Amino acid sequence: MKTTEQLTDSMFYIMAALAKPRHGYAIMSLIEERTFGAITIGPASMYTIIKKLLKEDWIYLYDGTNPRRKTYLLTQKGRDVLVKNLEIRKLMIHLAEMGLKEAEE
Repeated sequence: MKTTEQLTDSMFYIMAALAKPRHGYAIMSLIEERTFGAITIGPASMYTIIKKLLKEDWIYLYDGTNPRRKTYLLTQKGRDVLVKNLEIRKLMIHLAEMGLKEAEE
């Protein structure tokens, strides 16, 4: 597998939420809901990350007609980065599970 830039956890969660068009509050709510409250991302962090994701061309402004409720969506490039990072995270989990299993033997 070719190496790719690894996303921070917060970048990963936000990009995962943007597989469908969503605005800021919907992104934060979805992350909190789908992680059963284990993960929360505040507005300041989220909008800082959104600026970075826009700059990298991993997301784009899907609908900016309402300046108070801008909607974003993954680009194809962003989707590819997310998929590669998902594969890396699965390997991380596998490594940790195997290490813990070996420690019990």
